[in-house]
Amino acid sequence: MLRNLLQDESGATAIEYGLLAALIAVAAITALQSVGNELSTTFSTVSTTLNDSNTVS
Repeated sequence: MLRNLLQDESGATAIEYGLLAALIAVAAITALQSVGNELSTTFSTVSTTLNDSNTVS
């Protein structure tokens, strides 16, 4: 029974998949934060430009 327990690798596979999923999640969050910051900057620029053009007219 102890030999079977030591040779059993089914739990290791589940842990590997869990670590892989966590790594993918961290990469996705990082990428989405970067895109979010760029979008925020773009919308701020557009808003400022529109406000400036309304005050000039």
